Amino acid sequence: MSQRGISLLGLLLLGVLLALIGIVGARVVPTATEYMAIQKAVDKAAGAGGVAAVRAAFDRSASVDYISSIAGRDLEISGQGDQMVVSFAYDKEIPLFGPAYLVIKYRGSSKGG
Repeated sequence: MSQRGISLLGLLLLGVLLALIGIVGARVVPTATEYMAIQKAVDKAAGAGGVAAVRAAFDRSASVDYISSIAGRDLEISGQGDQMVVSFAYDKEIPLFGPAYLVIKYRGSSKGG
């Protein structure tokens, strides 16, 4: 009768793999949360009026929502029809180990765009 299951070495490798995935996930989740806060702030700021008002509205939301990756001056603001379109783009580098980094490129725009 043969035994079925996982060997000790297989179990250790599986544990190390799951730990690495957990560590990377723990570093990625805050950046994804910040991206969602930026998207929400951009959608809200797009209806503020002129360019200066949009930047100021975004900066107010950024201070409340702890957004540190971009500021109002980094937004690209254009008019499309009768509404403002606010776009943003930024890269987030997440250190993994030694010289290795995970680079995530976040892009987005207001709902009008």
